Amino acid sequence: MSDIAFGIHAVDSLLRRSPQRILSLFVQIDRNDKRIQALLALAKNQGVSITRVPKADLDTKVSERHQGVVAVIEIASSEVNLSERDLVSYLSGVERPLVLALDGVTDPHNLGACLRSADATGVHAVVVPKDNSAELNATARKVASGAAEAIPLVRVTNLARTLKALKDAGLWVVGTTGEAETVLYDQDLRLPVVIVMGAEGPGMRRLTTDACDFLVKLPMAGDVSSLNVSVATGVCLFEAVRQRTAG
Repeated sequence: MSDIAFGIHAVDSLLRRSPQRILSLFVQIDRNDKRIQALLALAKNQGVSITRVPKADLDTKVSERHQGVVAVIEIASSEVNLSERDLVSYLSGVERPLVLALDGVTDPHNLGACLRSADATGVHAVVVPKDNSAELNATARKVASGAAEAIPLVRVTNLARTLKALKDAGLWVVGTTGEAETVLYDQDLRLPVVIVMGAEGPGMRRLTTDACDFLVKLPMAGDVSSLNVSVATGVCLFEAVRQRTAG
């Protein structure tokens, strides 16, 4: 199976982390600025062949802003085969796991942004349901700016069941909802923890909510009642980092 990756950051990350996955690399023929030159040098050092093509050819492959770089890539087996059991085993070797779960996030832009924040905050894995969830497509990879290649994304059949398995493995599950009584900053996130973010609008599903040990909300001081899910995810994850590194 193959997919598309585009944009300088996304392709640069692939070249550094998994050059063997790049089946074809296309670069705009009339782009020779420093960023492109650095990418070309990296591709050459990694043994990845380059095809220089007109911008119009790249436009036919990608409808969004590609920055003159498009790669055809092989989908990593970990993106399609990592199971719930694999996840629990993987986290067993981590001293104090930090996991992000996304319930019903269907916009690939939001998925990519959440992956980027997860990577920046040292999240060990991102869990999403197989159904009613955005695909890790070219758009998500572009927004993730390389994070899609750096952090495990685990798709599970039943999110509530996976949360229970993680609880049984010693993690605490903290869900986010505007109806919660506890403010995020009052919740202890130093524990081994799964932070669950729901979809914009409907939020977490009932079974997901029932699987949570704690429910928290973000304090909203203005007229806006909620934040974009990727922004809220960043706030929650960086609060976890702040608590874990304080003192």
